[in-house]
Order: sequence, then structure tokens, then C-alpha cells
Amino acid sequence: MEGAGSLRVANWLYNVGAKDGSVFGTIGRGTAFDPLLGSKGAQFQADKFTWIGSANNEVSVCVAWKTSGITKFEDTLEKELIVGGTGQAADTDQFPRILNGVLGTKFKIVSGYPGGNDVTLAMERGEVKGRCGWSWSSVLATHKRWVEDGSIVVLLQLSLDKHPDLPQVPLVMDLAKTEEQRAIFKLIFARQVMGRPYLAPPRVPPDRAEALRTAFMQTMQDPEFLADAEKAQLEITPVSGADIEKLVKELQQTPKPVATKAAEFIRH
Repeated sequence: MEGAGSLRVANWLYNVGAKDGSVFGTIGRGTAFDPLLGSKGAQFQADKFTWIGSANNEVSVCVAWKTSGITKFEDTLEKELIVGGTGQAADTDQFPRILNGVLGTKFKIVSGYPGGNDVTLAMERGEVKGRCGWSWSSVLATHKRWVEDGSIVVLLQLSLDKHPDLPQVPLVMDLAKTEEQRAIFKLIFARQVMGRPYLAPPRVPPDRAEALRTAFMQTMQDPEFLADAEKAQLEITPVSGADIEKLVKELQQTPKPVATKAAEFIRH
């Protein structure tokens, strides 16, 4: 089922899908938080879904091209960095907007590229000087050489926790100076914890929900599955359905003024 950045799937699962455990799906990692951020097309309450699990606890990064003149994150507070984006609803656009709004960074977003690969080509051609909201697992799978030869500089990690590969690269959560800033960052970057989420409709019987969750985590540990994932260069760092449910319920309590301010930042 395609359309509306996973909203159609989420709305269908919530309002139409059978609630007997026979139906489940996957959505974009940020879709669950669309209602909190004022999306009028969202017809669901995320904490009512039956969360099965996520195949990946994702960490995204901001990078600068070697000729940009930007060598560390602090430089973006003083100098403009032109980054490529793929659309207003995409991480490539929303993440630098949040950083500009909360921290006062000087990311300039050139949006409208068809996809992430087009943004990386634009960096090579010199059309843009960086990319923000790039999954670290994707960087390693497609452009590890750029990291190794210094073609790109990793400036910042965008998630709730650091990736073990990047102990020296700052984490966005550590840059918050106030409780409000921390709450905004958590609302936006919590989607990373559910990098590839699986969910079922609300009110699935508890025994069937537990069966789905158990089967999911067993699959994430299956040697053949992990071997296939490695061949496809897919990072598998599973998160349980219970942990996702807890996180989503916590974020549902975000004060409305905080959510409103976050929504304003990602739109401007």
C-alpha cells in the first residue's frame, strides 16, 4: 500500500485492519508522530497500536563534504552549510530545520532531490556541501570509502543514543541546554529508535500480540536471516515491541506547546 509517506498504511491498520493478529505492517519511522506534529491526515493515536518491534535502532548523521570548510559541528553555528534535501516531510529536510530552530545552526537546505542517492551525487558535483539525516548504516553500506579517505566529515549524530562506531562524534541530545530543547529533540529523534518498525492494529488479543512480538525477536536472531541481512548490508539492531510501546506512550505526554514549537521548526 503506497501513498502519503506511510500515512495510508497507518490509517488503514488503525481503522480497517483486522484486530485478530492476522494483519500487520510496516510504516515510516516518523509516521507514528505525525499526529503530535499536527498532521491533519493522521487518523490514529500511535499509543493504541500493537507495536511488534523494530528491526533497527537507527542513528543518522550530518556530514560535510571535504571542500565545505566545515570540519566540526561547532562550525555550523558560525558558517553556512548547504545541504541537500528530498522533501519537506523527509529527515533530510526536517532534521537540519530542527537544528536551525533549536540551536541556531546555519544549515541552508536545497530541497527537491528525488532521493538520497541524488543528494550524494550533488555533493560530489559541488551543488551542495553536505547532507543531514543520513542513516549511518547507509553511509557504511554505500560510501564507507568516503569516511575512510576523508571525503566526508561526520559532524553530528541524530538519535537518542550514540552509535558504537562514533564515540567521538557529538550526539544531538547532549547539545540541549534546556528541558524544552531536550523535549523537542526527543520528540523528533525518537523515530530513530524505531528505524524499521512493525505494528498491528489496536486491540489485538494479548496472547496473539505476544506471539507476534516473540516471533519477531526470534526472527531478528535467526542465523539465516542475519546472514541474508549482512549480504544486503542491512544493520540489524532490534528493538522489542514493549520498548517501542513504552517510548510512544511517553512521547504522547509531550506538552502541546513543545510539540507545536517542534512542528513550527520543521516547517520553516
